[in-house]
Amino acid sequence: MKELREETIKVERIFTGKILTLDVETVKLLDGQIGTREVIHHPGAVAILPVDSTGEIFMVRQYRKALEQVLLEIPAGKLEPGEDPLECAKRELAEEIGKKAEKWTLLVSVWSAPGFADEKLYIYLAEGLSECFMAPDEDEFLQVEKYSVEKLQSLIRSGEVQDTKTVLALLAAGKISPLV
Repeated sequence: MKELREETIKVERIFTGKILTLDVETVKLLDGQIGTREVIHHPGAVAILPVDSTGEIFMVRQYRKALEQVLLEIPAGKLEPGEDPLECAKRELAEEIGKKAEKWTLLVSVWSAPGFADEKLYIYLAEGLSECFMAPDEDEFLQVEKYSVEKLQSLIRSGEVQDTKTVLALLAAGKISPLV
């Protein structure tokens, strides 16, 4: 069986920003032809499903410029270079909703969009929540809200919640049933 790999011939850095870089790569395809791939490099991210003692879930509502709309989603954030994903999750939970957790469970780690990006996303379940100092990033404006699992399932079915990491976290934690 033929190996399913493309050979990189040339890499051109098109953009370097605060959170990502964009390369255009010239590659040799499996059939010998030459092609190009646009690849976004990202340091990775975490997302947290914070569940309180009553089973309700803390969510954040925030404006997402790429979509030009406000989304309802679970807390999440970018890994700093060399940062442990669990430590990042703890930091983000405190920053975004002012909580810390006694129990942490890694639910799943996934490539968020492997067709064009190398971002790895680590999704954690956070339980045993208690208050701590909330300090969102300077350029981050959030509304913290709390929902029952039933209400979130309804919001997903109605299309009000469309964020991939939120739906995946709820499915991976067994909080909602498949939506088929």
